[in-house]
Amino acid sequence: MKQDAMGPVTVTATVESVSRDDRHRFSKATVPGIRLIAGFGVEGDAHAGTTTQHRYLVRTDPTRPNLTQVHFLAAELFDELQGAGFEVSAGELGENVTTRGLDLFSLPRGARLRLGADAVVEITGMRNPCSKINGLQKGLMKRLITTDASGQVIRKAGIMGVVIVGGTVSPGDGIVVDVPSGEQVALGVV
Repeated sequence: MKQDAMGPVTVTATVESVSRDDRHRFSKATVPGIRLIAGFGVEGDAHAGTTTQHRYLVRTDPTRPNLTQVHFLAAELFDELQGAGFEVSAGELGENVTTRGLDLFSLPRGARLRLGADAVVEITGMRNPCSKINGLQKGLMKRLITTDASGQVIRKAGIMGVVIVGGTVSPGDGIVVDVPSGEQVALGVV
């Protein structure tokens, strides 16, 4: 990645796929395009809203702000999983936007992704994978949450964000990253 004086980072990244589902199911159907609504999320998606829509979080605090309006996952993860004998494709892990060419986990909290012509999503944190992943394919959870040699937990189930500027996002759209100035804060779980 290359950063200029204004803060944008030049990357060769694209939207590979987009998905949504109007019900709380684990996987989401891929669609030709999604519409992002500022402060709300993906139009027609069960996780859209100003307050949390995650079932567990709604039970604990239904007034909690929705920091998980848009779920991003890298297509490179699917390549990695396929190499390990798993068959997982876009939307099956519940993501809204599948990217290619962008190291999502290297982004700091507050980074903004400009998607296509208009949409802007601010990154809030990492997705904490849940055990329902094993319902998709046995053993998959162990591939999405591991530990490194030092015992540090590594999560690979994607990152989350909130919509700052609405717009339509479709496969093939470019992605531009704007990194916040000042101290970079690593992603935590949201």
